[in-house]
Amino acid sequence: MAGSRAEDQRPAASTVARDEDFKSMPPEGVDQDFLGVLLVLRHQLWAFVMGHLSVNPEGLVHQTLAPGAICGAPGGAAHKGEAKPTPQPYYDWVESLPKIIQGGMGAGVSEWRLANAVARCGQLGVVAGTALDVILARRLQMGDPEGHTRRALAAFPFPEIAKRVLDRYFVEGGKAVDKAFKSKPSPSATPSRALNELTVTANFVEVFLAKEGHTGLVGVNYLEKIQLPTLPSIFGAMLAGVGTVCMGAGIPLAIPGILDRLAEGKKVELRLDISGALPGETFVTHFDPADFVGGPAPILTRPKFLAIVSTGIVANVMIKKASGKVDGFVIEAATAGGHNAPPRGKGPLSEEGEPVYGPRDLPKFEEFRNFGLPFWLAGSRATPDQLQDALQHGAAGIQVGTAFAFSEESGMNPEWKAKIIQMSKKGEARVFTDPIASPTGFPFKVIQLEGTLSHPDTNNKRRRVCDLNYLRHGYRLEDGTIGWRCPSEPVDDYIRKGGKEEDTVGRKCICNGLLSNISLPQVRKDGVTEPAIFTSGDDVATVARFLAPGATSYKAADVIERLMGAVAQA
Repeated sequence: MAGSRAEDQRPAASTVARDEDFKSMPPEGVDQDFLGVLLVLRHQLWAFVMGHLSVNPEGLVHQTLAPGAICGAPGGAAHKGEAKPTPQPYYDWVESLPKIIQGGMGAGVSEWRLANAVARCGQLGVVAGTALDVILARRLQMGDPEGHTRRALAAFPFPEIAKRVLDRYFVEGGKAVDKAFKSKPSPSATPSRALNELTVTANFVEVFLAKEGHTGLVGVNYLEKIQLPTLPSIFGAMLAGVGTVCMGAGIPLAIPGILDRLAEGKKVELRLDISGALPGETFVTHFDPADFVGGPAPILTRPKFLAIVSTGIVANVMIKKASGKVDGFVIEAATAGGHNAPPRGKGPLSEEGEPVYGPRDLPKFEEFRNFGLPFWLAGSRATPDQLQDALQHGAAGIQVGTAFAFSEESGMNPEWKAKIIQMSKKGEARVFTDPIASPTGFPFKVIQLEGTLSHPDTNNKRRRVCDLNYLRHGYRLEDGTIGWRCPSEPVDDYIRKGGKEEDTVGRKCICNGLLSNISLPQVRKDGVTEPAIFTSGDDVATVARFLAPGATSYKAADVIERLMGAVAQA
């Protein structure tokens, strides 16, 4: 089975710096030799020729729009008779920050089209960084019919790398519908050259396309729980000039320092969470920009970093112990979609079998105000009143996920999207916060839909296979190397690797299911197509409120116009 082989990696020596030690490392001189400068200039010139300046030093700067406008003109053009907006410097004042952050919903729901549309409206558009390597590989195998992916690859600053990726995966005219996608290398602590090239280019492509044709704000969202692709993923996004990196699903203490070092062209490492590691043992994965590009590493702009947290306790830990600067927080409530933080304490489940959240799980706004960093509120906040409420509590604004997930620009399969919107319109859309569906151990919100993995019959009929491997758990083998297992893989395989059978009960294959919901499902040898699984926040119950009378769909701009209308009038 793919991904079942142990990693041939020994624990790092005790002299290797741990994640938190990056903060105290003495500063090193930045390599500014002539060739390095040429590489940077080449990258910027290439992006300029493509009509897209990919180095964005403004980070979270709010872009000024034309008077009376909610969204920018199509194609990034200025309104008639007006100059294009001039990028502003970054300020730590709430008034200068975007009021809306579009949630980074993976895999591929928050694709580049959605982030681009939101950014054109003067808000922070965010692409989901999860599984971008396999998404790029499958888009190319589908023939890239509109040519967007190949256009972005043509702008990659190291064309020989882009060519190798194209040669490996592109299928002229697209693969047959009933044929399986070609596999890609599994995530690894010691990734192959081919895997790193795919991961870096995939993140570059997504951010490049999200930034193309406008001067708005674009970020990327990653999960702390998915550690193995993190380093090359961030490097690829930074090559494209991503302005903000958001990360949740854990406590990402190492990431701010990693951003610092990648910006300076330095080697980076990330300590891995490995079950059963002995005292003093450290397992790490590495990435070296200079080795990747085959010469002096490019000097890049350090993006802003927003930690996604649920309480002030976690935020305080980030401020005090992170390896570099934390620029702000997104505070997610338990009603937000995707993975949720588990409730504090081990209380019983509700009568419906969902985790029960109480007063201890609610953030204290005064605590966040005292941190002196901007913060955004997330989870059932997509109404004008909730935006105003957030601003009155001292927040910079809100993060909105569900409303954008069902907009025309999201990557969700159009047929399923339309069906869910109609269910919402009829009052039939429902989300279940499943405490055991995800292999991560985090509660995971699942839309209840017949024909998807939310339905017991569909889930039980699916043959267990673990071939994408993003949510595997690392564990220490007797010989000191790393093994990998997933509670959603075949039960016998999981037990053979030392896992407990009870941990497999009720698990769902989130990796394959989420790729199916963006129209990139794998086809198995028996001809069966992987079923989808849809995640959403509680707001899906009323998401049809964004429909205009008589309409069956809505755009991201409609969401922003509705939310920002009250702010513009205030």
